[in-house]
Amino acid sequence: MSSSTHPPFSALPLRKSDPYYSAWGLYGPNDELGTLNHLKDDIVASAASEIRSGHRISLNWALNALDGKSVVPFFKRQTFHLNIYARDPPRIGIDDVWTFNSQSSSQWDGLRHAGYHKERLFYNGVTEEQILGEGAGSVNGIHNMAKRGIVGRGVLLDFHRWRLETKPAKFADFDPFKGIGISAQDLHEVAKFQGIEFQPGDILLYRAGLFEKFEALSSEQKMSITTDTDWKFAGLEQSEEMLKFLWENRFACVGSDQPAVECFPKQGGPFSLHEVLLAGWGMPLGEFFHLEELASHCKEMGRYTFFLVSEPCNVIGGAASPPNVLAIF
Repeated sequence: MSSSTHPPFSALPLRKSDPYYSAWGLYGPNDELGTLNHLKDDIVASAASEIRSGHRISLNWALNALDGKSVVPFFKRQTFHLNIYARDPPRIGIDDVWTFNSQSSSQWDGLRHAGYHKERLFYNGVTEEQILGEGAGSVNGIHNMAKRGIVGRGVLLDFHRWRLETKPAKFADFDPFKGIGISAQDLHEVAKFQGIEFQPGDILLYRAGLFEKFEALSSEQKMSITTDTDWKFAGLEQSEEMLKFLWENRFACVGSDQPAVECFPKQGGPFSLHEVLLAGWGMPLGEFFHLEELASHCKEMGRYTFFLVSEPCNVIGGAASPPNVLAIF
């Protein structure tokens, strides 16, 4: 999409009768891809130039990393259950059955996951009745994201490394398990620190350091965090400046190692980022991406851009999906 067809942030909402900051109708009245429309063929082809060494890094946390025994999933979500069994004799073979919540590990939030709270409307004005009512269809389902995948230039903003090396006073007591907001200016500073210039269609990832801390904890400490319902997580602040940063850089989507991408409890305005990004713009949110190996390799190479390939599960009408995501250098 050219700059001439991408309206400025000040133009939102595009239709004054629609919810705040929404971009409904920008890609057509029946669009179900949202900001993934930025990933045009020429953008993806250009991003393929990021592949130089062929080195590949998975960003997927194990689906059964939180086994439900020593540690349970966050937000009271169902535990992944693996049932593995032998085929009937005389065959020699093994089958398995997986049962799990699609958001209990690394995930893409799809466009059915969150709507505008007051209006109770999802992306492009889709109603709850269209999703859950009698005779409901598959509108805004995760299968739309699976058709062509999420493929393009990935950019890692290693906020965690930047914070440790530059020691900004405002983050002296930073903890990924505290409700601390990361501002648009902070992301600009990380980008400057890493020498990053954004391009339209970039797939933005930021690392807050959750896994470095979480994986160093004892089982008892992990269980305490995952069962605590007084949720506090660091993440992107809910501000107009943050929305402008994400909109005007024309990111295809945004992901993080954090549980919600945005901070919780929310900092700033009356809205949540889930409302505006998912329901207003159709921008997928990646959560619990395991970014430790990626961050280490980026630092070693002095390079924070890469080719990213993600194939969400092709579940018609699904609300979310494991990302099945690789960074390729």
